[in-house]
Amino acid sequence: MAFTAKDVQALREKTGVGMMDCKKALTASDGDMEKAIDFLREKGLAAAAKKSSRIAAEGLVYAYADNAKKVGVVIEVNSETDFVAKNADFQTFVKALAEIVADKNPADVAALSELPFGDGLTVADALRDKILVIGENLTIRRFVRFEGDCVAYVHGGGRIGVLVRFEADAAASGSAALIECGKDVAMQIAALNATYLDKSTVPEADLAKEKEILVAQIQNDPKNANKPEAIIHKMVDGRMGKFYETNCLMQQAFVKNGDITVEQYVAEQAKAAGGAMKVAEFVRFEKGEGLQKREDNFADEVASMMK
Repeated sequence: MAFTAKDVQALREKTGVGMMDCKKALTASDGDMEKAIDFLREKGLAAAAKKSSRIAAEGLVYAYADNAKKVGVVIEVNSETDFVAKNADFQTFVKALAEIVADKNPADVAALSELPFGDGLTVADALRDKILVIGENLTIRRFVRFEGDCVAYVHGGGRIGVLVRFEADAAASGSAALIECGKDVAMQIAALNATYLDKSTVPEADLAKEKEILVAQIQNDPKNANKPEAIIHKMVDGRMGKFYETNCLMQQAFVKNGDITVEQYVAEQAKAAGGAMKVAEFVRFEKGEGLQKREDNFADEVASMMK
């Protein structure tokens, strides 16, 4: 029995399984839709698809840097429960994904899913296998890849991952001082979650919004309400320093020595390395940030099991 692209799409909508697997199932079943569904269930693919509707907001963030190849990656893979993050097999899987991203430089998660994972499997195939073995929905959420002198840091067993990229001359590149500096800066980012690299990188729209808020705060203070507009704007300019110190990494007080800024610390480490280096960019992933969290109701779960 022949089948069309519409049949493949219909099977995908019924099962939630990928297009290529649906096509294989219809081919093996001579185009019979019900037999194709049974085929996917027998292969365990439909079971994995059923799990894909469940909320996955736990899991693991992993940061990885290869100093020899001058590349770094931070990646987040989500699961339904935090128990999975402690699973050694799951941890190995996430680390393998980071290495694939580092080596192959996929454009996005969809491109990563199509890359070879090993043993004739794609990353998408390996992910489905992990869903079946672990018994939870798993999703590759996001990743960032940098090229250059990179330093990676993972905090809290995979709760936060930070990747920092430096621009450095030949003397500082790959040096012990750069690596030490990178670790300290990454820990700073993990702890204080800077929004911007430095004050020169803050978008004009963000500055305008912050100044607008500060003007309103000053005008709403009875002590300042009647002050001339010029004075108010001078007060705003003065308070913007605190905004930079809070939100800009390089202007933050260095957590290991509050007497200097991060910018000053990096300059000190550059001298120790005998060259020039600066933080060029960074990324911080926190597990599950922005995702809907799974809310378990034990009474409802027991009731559903009793039916």
